[in-house]
Amino acid sequence: MKPTLLVLAAGMGSRYGGLKQMDAVGPNGETIMDYSIYDAIRAGFGKVIFVIRKDFEQAFRNTFANRFGSIIVVDFVFQSIDKVPAGCTYPPGRTKPWGTNHAVMMSAGAIKEPFAVINADDFYGQESFEILCNFLKNVEGKKNQYCMVGYHLGNTLSESGAVSRGICDKDSEGNLVSVVEYTHIERLGGTPVYKDENSKQKQLDSNALVSMNMWGFTPDYFDYSEKSFKEFLAKNGENPKSEFYIPIVVDELIRSKTATVKMLPTTAQWFGVTYSEDKPAVMMKINDLVRKGAYPEKLWK
Repeated sequence: MKPTLLVLAAGMGSRYGGLKQMDAVGPNGETIMDYSIYDAIRAGFGKVIFVIRKDFEQAFRNTFANRFGSIIVVDFVFQSIDKVPAGCTYPPGRTKPWGTNHAVMMSAGAIKEPFAVINADDFYGQESFEILCNFLKNVEGKKNQYCMVGYHLGNTLSESGAVSRGICDKDSEGNLVSVVEYTHIERLGGTPVYKDENSKQKQLDSNALVSMNMWGFTPDYFDYSEKSFKEFLAKNGENPKSEFYIPIVVDELIRSKTATVKMLPTTAQWFGVTYSEDKPAVMMKINDLVRKGAYPEKLWK
């Protein structure tokens, strides 16, 4: 069975100022998601599931199902605040869903095979999908063997400002041990630097591997997620801004030695759109890839 690609696309893009998942960046109106799906298809994925809000459904169906629905199986699941385990409560003042791992949980009934998780508004590159798909094909029918694609820090920095990145540590077998968050990282004289707790600049290794939210799981991950989410809500449910992120569950499983998460290094260039000012640079990079022949000028015939 071919792996499934799960695309997290329920966010509104508040900092960006609109529904950036649908914003055209390619020469024929392609979105970043179009390039991810194109790369996933040629890597060997057999299905794509979008996690969206219910009010996005018609726009997504009209756009994406029509573009590549004849090439790959397309499905949709919906993330909302009220989708919590039976018996769990949350404050009435809550205004948005519970974060990335809550989004993953929305697809529990739709996925029975190994699956990948990506952000809708990040460009990951062809190599990354190939590496990820190969791993997932090899864990068909297995449990507790997950993975994360690790990008070289120098390939993820923004040209327009500072970023935050989670730098990964791995053991001698190449398994993820921990992720340490560094804030205000920027390139200075060709070298990545960050500001420590005293606002002093310190250097980082350009080749350090960082997490860009590109994961691979087997379906047993859903059971662990539900158990962890119940515990999370018991501790943090009354906080209207609390977020249930993928690394929360992954870290629990690593620390308890329940599962391993293989680090899959990639030399691919990552880029994304956080603010509206980022869009011209993303369009320029994609057009450059098209000129070099990495992608056809028109993705979908």
